[in-house]
Amino acid sequence: MPKLFDQVRDVMRRKHYSLSTERTYLHWMRQFILFQHKRHPAEMGPQEVTTFLNHLARECHVAASTQNQALAALLFLYKEVLHTTLPWLDEIEYAKRPARLPVVFSPEEARAILAHVQGTAWLMASLLYGAGLRLMECCTLRVKDFDFDYHQIIVRDGKGSKDRRTILPDSLVEPLQNHLARVKVLHDNDLAQGYGNVALPHALARKYPHAVKEWKWQFAFPSAIRSPDRETQTMCRFHTAGSFLQKAVKRAMATAKVTKQGGCHTFRHSFATHLLQAGYDIRSIQELMGHHNLNTTMIYTHVLNTGGRGVRSPLDMRM
Repeated sequence: MPKLFDQVRDVMRRKHYSLSTERTYLHWMRQFILFQHKRHPAEMGPQEVTTFLNHLARECHVAASTQNQALAALLFLYKEVLHTTLPWLDEIEYAKRPARLPVVFSPEEARAILAHVQGTAWLMASLLYGAGLRLMECCTLRVKDFDFDYHQIIVRDGKGSKDRRTILPDSLVEPLQNHLARVKVLHDNDLAQGYGNVALPHALARKYPHAVKEWKWQFAFPSAIRSPDRETQTMCRFHTAGSFLQKAVKRAMATAKVTKQGGCHTFRHSFATHLLQAGYDIRSIQELMGHHNLNTTMIYTHVLNTGGRGVRSPLDMRM
């Protein structure tokens, strides 16, 4: 369905969806069409969508998050592209969502992993742990998002399209300033060669045509190569790919002999848990994490000796 998929891409780019979301939605739309023997979605409706989602849960045994992802893609297709509102799908058999607690590094494990990461990857991983950033929040930081005077980081357009403020660790101020000085040299070289553009969010390039070359809008962790913008085809220097940091952290975990099933996002879990262990107010931690609901932050009390139910093992008791 190339014409249909072109329409999907046009709508998603007009609404500023990320490239990864675009790819994911197109994948599930393609799977839905193939499952229904290549019928056009305009010829189908709630019954076919329900059948497909039930198939994912029953036969494919997908995780609940995967089924929700497919549902979101199909709702987008019908509402935003085909302009058809699906009624509430009452007969969907939802995949069971397991109750999992987050994996958390101990302070010793976090320091051991960071000790085996070098260069830019070390700086980025330190921000994940020291500021509680998500992976892509860190990758997409811009120069203007660092407030060195007040030691804070402004996270723009985070999860749920929300902005928030979080900590800029004192120990990272000097390394970050040195890093940005090197990035400034790279940007100046790009400008000298006739480049220096950066992708801007939400059509700001049309509103502020000179901002694309301004230093403050540049990514703090730029890609090593220039590549064309997917909309304007202008050569830009985008941010570092998330896979760069993921691979570096995985290698460091193996070298540090940390056997937990963790990764970049585990640093964010560890940030919240270790602040709770240090006695900081949970409301403050909620704001730093950007959680809409306090219950989301409360899950981190599970590692505290006095948190949760506060139960002590009988093996540790002296009768």
